[in-house]
Amino acid sequence: MPFFETLDYWGIQRKRKKIKCKDCGYVVGYVYDDGPPLTDSPGQFHFGPSQVIPRAPSQAVGVVRFWHSSRACKFEEHRLLPFNPNFNRSSSRNTRTRRVDILTIKTANEVVDKPEYKPGIFDHLLLTLFRNKMVEEVGWDSDKPGYDGLIEVANQLMMKAPNNAETAEASVRILRSLFPPFLLELFKMLVAPLGRGKLAAIMVARVTALSCQWLMGSCKVNSVDLPNGSTWETGVLVEKCKYLEESKCVGICINTCKLPTQSFINDYMGVPLVMEPDFSDYSCQFKFGVLPPINAEDKTLCEPCLAICPTATRRKELKTANEMQCPKL
Repeated sequence: MPFFETLDYWGIQRKRKKIKCKDCGYVVGYVYDDGPPLTDSPGQFHFGPSQVIPRAPSQAVGVVRFWHSSRACKFEEHRLLPFNPNFNRSSSRNTRTRRVDILTIKTANEVVDKPEYKPGIFDHLLLTLFRNKMVEEVGWDSDKPGYDGLIEVANQLMMKAPNNAETAEASVRILRSLFPPFLLELFKMLVAPLGRGKLAAIMVARVTALSCQWLMGSCKVNSVDLPNGSTWETGVLVEKCKYLEESKCVGICINTCKLPTQSFINDYMGVPLVMEPDFSDYSCQFKFGVLPPINAEDKTLCEPCLAICPTATRRKELKTANEMQCPKL
């Protein structure tokens, strides 16, 4: 049964907490903190843009059940019927609904259902450096600070490039600009050949896990199976990619992250890499030391974009009706 579990928190100021579908990221409603509790009206759950569902006193601390439209979620395996037993199929054309996973709220500001990486000073420096390099490539910057601004610049990169290939090439240039040229050349020449590439793959995997959590979120080094049957500790598992979660766009994931990163690590560091994002749970598996498949055989490139992709909307605003779709659709 689709539901959210909420624990009431009452403060002096009115606060709003977005409630998102854990499958697709669609904002299905909001939980409001309306100040001191009243005996007969402990609060309200706001569903969608207009409909308001009052919470009964028995639900003051407990379960709030709801569902959202199938038009807002692309995951067919999550199809469910509405929880309302009195729902009349004939009264609505849209009888398919989607599961919304449990979201536990301790307070109006604290969510505890997913791994969360807290960036430090070094992470902020890396974010600033990466964003500045991206701004130089795009020729435009967002007014928003921090990570939100970075996502807007990435969206602009997607819209600026005439095709996906040029988007990927621009992203490779951004990655190259983060390193001194001689460092990449020396690594590829001196380190990459050692131990048939195993040492370099181990090094890059650990550096990735340590230095890229500000961009991707929590991640850890794990084992990967090579085509020859051996196993190396050269994998990095991103538990829930922040970049994909915030951009909500498969096109941005593929063309500004997956393909350019694979090309950069292989061509400029001499380490084969395949990245396997999972668009159902936003995880991603890095496999250093493993050659990626050709594009025609890469199943990831056949994935449709998320139903909530904002890139299509932005292209519609800036271009003609014939070019209004996200590049991945």
